[in-house]
Amino acid sequence: MHDFFRQGGTIAVAVPTPAELEVVGLINVIVVPGEPPSDVVTAAVAAAEARGALCILDPPAAWTTVALAAAGAEAPGFARSPNVAVYFPRITGPGPVRGPAGAVAGVLARFDVLRGVWTPPAGVEAGLRGVEQLEVDVNDAGNGVLNPLGVNCLRTFAGAGPVVWGSRTTATEGSDWKYVSVRRTALFLEHSLARGLQWARSEVNDERLWARIRAEADAFLDGLLRDGAFSGSAARDAYFVKCDGDTTTDEDVAQGVVNVVVGFAPLRPGEFVVLRLRVAAATAGAG
Repeated sequence: MHDFFRQGGTIAVAVPTPAELEVVGLINVIVVPGEPPSDVVTAAVAAAEARGALCILDPPAAWTTVALAAAGAEAPGFARSPNVAVYFPRITGPGPVRGPAGAVAGVLARFDVLRGVWTPPAGVEAGLRGVEQLEVDVNDAGNGVLNPLGVNCLRTFAGAGPVVWGSRTTATEGSDWKYVSVRRTALFLEHSLARGLQWARSEVNDERLWARIRAEADAFLDGLLRDGAFSGSAARDAYFVKCDGDTTTDEDVAQGVVNVVVGFAPLRPGEFVVLRLRVAAATAGAG
């Protein structure tokens, strides 16, 4: 099974053009530094959603206090998406860079390699390397205000320095994709399974194919379970794979489509998160 997050690591592209996106191919993270025009941000968010990536946005320079950041997050123009994460405050120190998005992308890359994409990229181990100081000292109360609004706080702790202290997307309330690690785990599974099952394109779309898909997907997910990617110690509590005559209808078979339903229990309290994949297979009558 193709595991591009581990094989390729995190790929960060700063405000890519459509042509650049095509050249790069697989994209894991899109970084939008500074305060580009709103149409650029909209395009970057749309690209992240279309390509299965996380879009990291810098906070506006006008967010100089927790109250202003909260007001900005509640404003109509705030980017709400399960594929977007915003971090506050900005950084200070030598050099022209003030937005934290690039430094946060480095934290994600480090966690992907060392601990897996399913690990929340936050806490005292999520140090912002190269960052000396933050523009705003966010305390527990400030964190309690911003975190529910989908703004991840950067905080400074004795002995640890500046760290990422939040791991939420800007998804609307009630979304399954409230947490960065859960959303990125789902994207990781979608990418890996879709690419790993490309061999099905040349296979007859029947129960024999569905059984092979179930077996291969199950083996892949079982390996992730042993790596600690899911909650639950047994497979039945951690994930499920469904690919049969219930998920794939006669009409799907005629169109050369196999529907695979995958559920996983992420590393947080909650129920299974369900993914639905469409895998290409040979059309009916093809030989």
